[in-house]
Amino acid sequence: MASSSRLSDSLKGLLGLLAFVLVVGGASGLLHEWFGFIRFMGFVRFLVPEGHEVPGYAVMVALGCAAGALGHRKAV
Repeated sequence: MASSSRLSDSLKGLLGLLAFVLVVGGASGLLHEWFGFIRFMGFVRFLVPEGHEVPGYAVMVALGCAAGALGHRKAV
């Protein structure tokens, strides 16, 4: 059972990293689109289709929040 616990911890860490990248990258993209700020995580612009940046970044933030909530969920 210890290996199952370690696997669960590593997946939680991976989900936490994914959530961080999605939320910060999406928020950075939204700030860039709305106010012209410098992009903090410029590579995320390749994840959204051209012409649909604002909805794409908003979806990234929502998916990041969902991934973070899933990572904090207790195992049954």
